[in-house]
Amino acid sequence: MLVELVKVAKFPSSPWLAQIRTPFGGTVVRWCGDQAAKPGKYHVEWTVDEDIAWGRNAKPAVGAGPGVRPGGHCVVLRGRLNLTVDGAAVMDFHDTQILLDLADPLPKGVAGTWVELFIEREKIALYPYEL
Repeated sequence: MLVELVKVAKFPSSPWLAQIRTPFGGTVVRWCGDQAAKPGKYHVEWTVDEDIAWGRNAKPAVGAGPGVRPGGHCVVLRGRLNLTVDGAAVMDFHDTQILLDLADPLPKGVAGTWVELFIEREKIALYPYEL
């Protein structure tokens, strides 16, 4: 996914964090690229390093379409939740997919719907790559 990097910063007792913008919102998440990265456009892979538990950190979305925004003490990611043939969870998030680990099986009828994930910003990572 192509994101706009606004800045990279580090605060005491936190990992490197990136302030980013996308066509559907912006937020601050963990940065796993060059700590001296300059502002600009970067292709990134998203990872979520937290098990998804329906009703705890995953809920039905308020609207449809991808989204990313700060949510108090966390980051809110909105995308379409799907299951692979082998039962893994994948969030379709704009033009990318984010693999998810499930704490428990999803409730019936959730697959294929728009959902929101509420994840601590340090547990969402961006890995820049070059095409």
